[in-house]
Amino acid sequence: MQAIRMLASVVGVVLLIGTSISVLKTLVMPGGRIGHLYKTVGLVVDRAFRLAVDRVPGYERRDRVLAFQAPVVLAGLLISWLVAYLIGFGLVLWPVVGDLAAALRESGSSLFTLGFASTNRGGPTAIDFLAGADGLIVVALQIAYLPTLYGAFNRRETEVTLMAVRAGQPAWGPELLARSRFTITTEDLPNFYRQWERWAADVAESHSSYPILLRFRSTHPMASWLIALLAVLDSAALFSAVAPDELPVQGRLCLAMGSRCLRQLADAVGIPYDPDPRPDAGIALTRQEFDQGIERLQSVGFHMQRTPDEAWPHFQGWRVNYEPIAYELAYRLDVVPAAWSGPRRSGEPPMAPKLVINRTPDRPEGAPPPTRGKADAAMGGGSSS
Repeated sequence: MQAIRMLASVVGVVLLIGTSISVLKTLVMPGGRIGHLYKTVGLVVDRAFRLAVDRVPGYERRDRVLAFQAPVVLAGLLISWLVAYLIGFGLVLWPVVGDLAAALRESGSSLFTLGFASTNRGGPTAIDFLAGADGLIVVALQIAYLPTLYGAFNRRETEVTLMAVRAGQPAWGPELLARSRFTITTEDLPNFYRQWERWAADVAESHSSYPILLRFRSTHPMASWLIALLAVLDSAALFSAVAPDELPVQGRLCLAMGSRCLRQLADAVGIPYDPDPRPDAGIALTRQEFDQGIERLQSVGFHMQRTPDEAWPHFQGWRVNYEPIAYELAYRLDVVPAAWSGPRRSGEPPMAPKLVINRTPDRPEGAPPPTRGKADAAMGGGSSS
């Protein structure tokens, strides 16, 4: 019997070491390292929420339920760590206490700093002190973890919220370019792409270091950080495909950083991808969907140097770099089913983007697009988005 207790004590030490590594990986170490415990808790919670929303009609209702997923994962992680420490210290105490139930009771008393059970001997007392310290450290780290998460979330959501007037809700790449004739002028696009290049770099670092941020949803059900990023990348890719000589260099830099951001997130959560796809490898977006985007640009008189047939292979060559990862993330996170964002678990078809209408006092039904670069002068009556 004593041999079994000693073996259990060794197992307890291994469990304590593994749990401590999980805590450090999740709460302390940057660099996108995800432990097995995080993956397990995330998978269990994901399946539970999938069952919960399978029969919920309408995306907005599902979004209200899924908004609790990230907090539940955080709570599940904390509970899992504490339970693992309780069992680990209980197994370590078993050989010296002699009774497993008493060892677990003493472990819980020390871990939660209750102090109602202890063995008045040197070895067990040292283990009790270590258990109490570990309990305090884990809870303190979790508390300190939350401001970091919320700070990164707020930085992310500021630009996502601005996308409501720049690309509609849900955001759509062609609509962003179309609105460059109304809300943000073509001359403003270089600075816009520069901001999103830095946004993508920030998200790449923060969300790969703290992958739980991927599950935090925007406050508005029609908004999503992933859909916003996809719309920005699609706008730059479409701009490059139809008018390559007019695309600002910041647009190409944004495309490169946005693709790198998605790849860094894919590495963090274990999504496979081709690191160097061929431009002619093909994409999931259909030619019919692409033509709908072209029609939107034509409806506002967006200047195009290439015909749709000429632009299509160039657009594919850009989108192949980020589309597979964006589609897989959109499917896993069950974000708003926007146009050009792939399928969802629910099978719900993509929502039609809400297009901007340039309403003016003399043309309330909608005026023609203003002259390029003079959008502000023609916006006296406002736009409807």
